[in-house]
Amino acid sequence: MLVPLLLTLLLSAVGPTQAGNSADIWKPLNFFVGSWEGTGKGQPGTSKSERDYQYVLNGKFLQARNKSVYPPQKANPKGEVHEDWGLFSYDRTRGLFVLRQFHVEGFVTHYASDRQPSDGKTLRFVSESVENIGAGWRARETYKVVGADEFIETFELAAPGKDFEVYTESQFKRKK
Repeated sequence: MLVPLLLTLLLSAVGPTQAGNSADIWKPLNFFVGSWEGTGKGQPGTSKSERDYQYVLNGKFLQARNKSVYPPQKANPKGEVHEDWGLFSYDRTRGLFVLRQFHVEGFVTHYASDRQPSDGKTLRFVSESVENIGAGWRARETYKVVGADEFIETFELAAPGKDFEVYTESQFKRKK
């Protein structure tokens, strides 16, 4: 009698781990795999971007590589090239996705997916911490699928004690 009870307890403890390795876990992010190009607008001006998403390390992580070029313009007279790398993972303990972004400016943002009900086309990540910026700053990334090969990304920032404000919004189309 004790052996079946222990076996049941063990299997229930292992269950989430096995589910976390399932390809079904990645279903909300599978759409993004591939190469994208886009345009953006926001506080630093207008930009052209290239982005790639690919599974790495035996499919345990989804890697994002982004490059956005802001030519010299009124909002940004010197122009700039922004690059960031992201790594999505699935936190089986919390039952949510985590995104870690590394920015060329030295910022490292650790996000967790928002637990709000989803329409199946929107993913939102809210920062849990941001390295190399003043205390109290927050960030939010929202990805909204708007077509079979198109999505909009909205990046928002919130200064300490303030509400989120859109910093940039970019529209991406899958490269053919």
